[in-house]
Amino acid sequence: MAERAERQLTTILAADVAEYSRLMRANEDGTLALLTACRTILDALIAKHRGRIANTAGDSVLAEFPSVAEGLSRALAIQEAIAEHNEPLSPDRQMRFRIGLHLGDVLIRAGDLFGDAVNIAARLQALAEPGGVCVSAAVREHAGTRLAAIFTDAGSQLVKNIAEPVHVFHAIATGVVQPSNPPPALSLPDKPSVAVLPFTNMSVDPEQEFFADGIGEDVITALSRYPSLFVIPRNSCFTYKGRSVDVKQVGRELGVRYVLEGSLRKSGDRIRVTAQLVEAESGKHVWAERYDHDLADIFALQDEITEAVTIAIVPAIADAEQQRAMRRPPRSLDAWAAYQRGLWHVSRFTSDDNSLAQNFFQRAIDLDPTFSGGYVGLGMAQLHASEPHPRGLLDTLSSVETLARRAVALDGADAEARSLLSNALLARGDYEGALAEAERAQATTPNLAFAHYIFGLTLIFSGRPKRGLVALERSIRLDPRHPRLARDRLMQVALALYLSRKYSAAIEAAKRAIRSYPDYPNTYRWLAAALGQFGRIEEAKEAPEKAIAIGPASFEMYVRTGVPFMRPEDHAHMIEGLRKAGWEG
Repeated sequence: MAERAERQLTTILAADVAEYSRLMRANEDGTLALLTACRTILDALIAKHRGRIANTAGDSVLAEFPSVAEGLSRALAIQEAIAEHNEPLSPDRQMRFRIGLHLGDVLIRAGDLFGDAVNIAARLQALAEPGGVCVSAAVREHAGTRLAAIFTDAGSQLVKNIAEPVHVFHAIATGVVQPSNPPPALSLPDKPSVAVLPFTNMSVDPEQEFFADGIGEDVITALSRYPSLFVIPRNSCFTYKGRSVDVKQVGRELGVRYVLEGSLRKSGDRIRVTAQLVEAESGKHVWAERYDHDLADIFALQDEITEAVTIAIVPAIADAEQQRAMRRPPRSLDAWAAYQRGLWHVSRFTSDDNSLAQNFFQRAIDLDPTFSGGYVGLGMAQLHASEPHPRGLLDTLSSVETLARRAVALDGADAEARSLLSNALLARGDYEGALAEAERAQATTPNLAFAHYIFGLTLIFSGRPKRGLVALERSIRLDPRHPRLARDRLMQVALALYLSRKYSAAIEAAKRAIRSYPDYPNTYRWLAAALGQFGRIEEAKEAPEKAIAIGPASFEMYVRTGVPFMRPEDHAHMIEGLRKAGWEG
């Protein structure tokens, strides 16, 4: 069976010997001996900063590094070490390498690297001078001022087999900045911690300095609203402004696990902002993105970029934390790690995983009864567990509400706890209470998709489906990769459209959800009702049958019996559509 390929963001180094054929023609044995000596230097320097050699072929080397800083510092150090090794040799026998460096997504299979990013690194290597380092704009922008190096802009170059021009820079070392006496490392908090460094203004326009600072400040403010994060305040973060620092140094000095850094470049009426999230201890890239916009309303643009960065960072940290927790032995779990393991299992949406998730959440509560996340996680797992058996959903509400209220009492700023409480109140038909809790959650954490989702559902079921649809669309925009997007979010969009009497749009939304999640019974119910209302009787007949066949208990409860959170008039509206579709119940 072929080994599965994994996609990863990494810094790729491609190195090749200049005039290797000429050297071999002149002296094969001597050249091979010299190549062996040079390769020993390369291998040692690459390994020293956690680089990994992915492939070698003849005189070429392909390697990867977990960060731009480490990749670039090693590339410059390699050229310096090779130059020193060449000094005793006559010029015609000296071996010089060309090095290309690029930051991008690669596919990793059996340890080897594949993809356009690898090709770009190879093309950059070919553009480098013998003994020189050539880097892409991505490397230049993410390097910032953390390395004492001079960059010469060589402009955009058309290269073989790459559709778009590649912006090229030549890098020359002036010495790597290292702290002489690093202070002792601060201990890490018991939840994910992040520092946002001042964004580097790489524009010739000094006025953009205020824009760059504004983005950094706003991201700090936005992230501070998430109680699941420990965020370093602006005053401490901005002490690094204008300084050449390494993320590992920042992590040690501020006691954080993650560092966000970025840069800004203005060109004409366009502005480009890059941002990357780095795990400080390892230097590994967790996430990186680039934003290109027209510079029209600079303040609106600042808000847009701030929101986009914040929305991307929070799930990236959550994913990284779950991966860290899953690597720990179960016997050594603390409350936070047990909570993260619970989140990982509950996200898999199987009965066995849900049982494991509840065990881990309960363990988090036992280890730390004051940690609100354990109660929220346990409540969510209980809700998910009851879904295959709708009557169990109602029986579970009392327990879920108790857990949610306990979490809110422990941490009133926990927006997820308030969203869970809103969910429990909605499920028993308390619209006003559900709206109040969802609004409090939104006020505490404006970018929490769960809060917008529950707010939207409450509006829909309380007779305001058009407003609810707006909130649902907002939740999808905030979390477009949510694992339950097709099952829950899109089905609720179809429901909202149906109750708004937009039957054609409801049909399309339901079909889109069914294509992604064909085994969820509730979507077929709304598809059938919308088709019935639209008069597409022949097409509608199969949908109620599927809804009953896949989830008979669900159909019995939602259709024949009714649920506390659906108004009688909305229930009658649904029944009307189903009967027009041919259902005779």
